[in-house]
Amino acid sequence: MYRNLLKPFFDFFFSLIGLVLLLPILLFFTVLLFWANEGKPFFFQSRPGKNGKIFSIVKFKTMNDKKDSAGKLLPDAQRLTAVGSFVRKTSIDELPQLINVLKGDMSLIGPRPLLTHYLHLYNEFQNRRHEIKPGITGWAQVNGRNAISWDKKFEYDVWYVDHMSFLLDCKILIKTFLKVFKRDGINAANAATTEPFNGHSNK
Repeated sequence: MYRNLLKPFFDFFFSLIGLVLLLPILLFFTVLLFWANEGKPFFFQSRPGKNGKIFSIVKFKTMNDKKDSAGKLLPDAQRLTAVGSFVRKTSIDELPQLINVLKGDMSLIGPRPLLTHYLHLYNEFQNRRHEIKPGITGWAQVNGRNAISWDKKFEYDVWYVDHMSFLLDCKILIKTFLKVFKRDGINAANAATTEPFNGHSNK
């Protein structure tokens, strides 16, 4: 009952309330990032949702599009803007995804939606993360986020699929707020972004 009825209702209700309450913050950072990223405050990208259905995720854009002399994008660490670094460390860059939740593409809580070109790399166990809607936060995010290995992330994601409940979601929300406050696990060690998934696994 919770998975199929109550959770979708809570997602819609709380994402709508969240967008209304956070509107001043969203507008403020939209203006700052519009200036920092030469008129591009938002980042749109195709991601796989429930059952692998592709949707367009929306986040605040934390990196500019500066390129080297050969026309290639500079490394992530060099393109991360000052305001982008702040919104990433505080997880403000994730807030526009409330629109995805309101549309029904995502849930407030679930496995994070990864890149589409990872889809063909998943084994049967890893692919189980797509049995439910992806989330803005999830069990892997409150247990290490980008600071843990890919194998551990998938283990946490599938564990959540099998143990989803109202009490667990409440626990994840509380731990998410604590993680954001302490700014834990935002980036992988010594990197601006996490290492790409290459398909290797111990599962």
